[in-house]
Amino acid sequence: MRFLNGFGLFALALAAGIFGAAVPVVHAMPVDGGLGLQEAVTPVMRDIIAFHNLLLWIITAITLFVLALLIIIVVRFNRRANPTPSKTTHNTLLEVAWTVLPVMILVVIAIPSFRLLYKEIVVPEADLTVKAVGYQWYWGYEYPDNGDISLISNMVEDADLEPGQPRLFAADEAMVVPVDTTVRVIVTAADVIHAFAVPQFGVKVDAIPGRLNETWFRAEKTGMYYGQCSELCGTRHAFMPINVRVVTQEEFEQWTEQQQADAGSGGNIKVAEVAGAETR
Repeated sequence: MRFLNGFGLFALALAAGIFGAAVPVVHAMPVDGGLGLQEAVTPVMRDIIAFHNLLLWIITAITLFVLALLIIIVVRFNRRANPTPSKTTHNTLLEVAWTVLPVMILVVIAIPSFRLLYKEIVVPEADLTVKAVGYQWYWGYEYPDNGDISLISNMVEDADLEPGQPRLFAADEAMVVPVDTTVRVIVTAADVIHAFAVPQFGVKVDAIPGRLNETWFRAEKTGMYYGQCSELCGTRHAFMPINVRVVTQEEFEQWTEQQQADAGSGGNIKVAEVAGAETR
């Protein structure tokens, strides 16, 4: 009975995974009880979800097929049902089938896999470049194409959270980018290895001291999107949120003008640096 209960729970979880993964979850961050990947807002993430769903169906079919074979073997070829076993040692057709079919499955997986890898790795011509620098334990964002704008982004502590701000995900400064714009992100670190990751963008790349990595995204919807450092980097690893605010082109131009004015007056950047020093 315990086995049947366990199998029932497994079957329920498997079915929920199959059907839940195909339906995007409309949230900008992980949620309690969430199932499946987060909603895609970039072309790369849409392809990742499609590839994930393809693999899920293939894995499920293989698992059920192997389970059916095991049941047939247990029922038909046990000592009681088959007291005189066959002495067959080779079957050419069967041996060719179990060699060719896995190869065909791997080819079906490889073609979209290589296409997706190429799409992720090869950065198209960018409309905007942002440099993300990982520190212990906060992020810095620089805009070399927009008057050398520089921001320091620290997590908002629990006592300072405002209504609507998610705990452990809200930051005092966000990377701001325009919608429908190809953004190249240059990623590095100042001390230890970090990782820049935003799930809804399909972006995850290591930030390594003394080395530049790069990735890209093209957000198709405005809004605030959340990520975190995804490399174990120290005692405050869990407190390095990434906020990316996607705005219209007009709002982005206004934001850059305001940031340049603040930088010229020595305002926000110095205040942000002091706040970052106090939280570390």
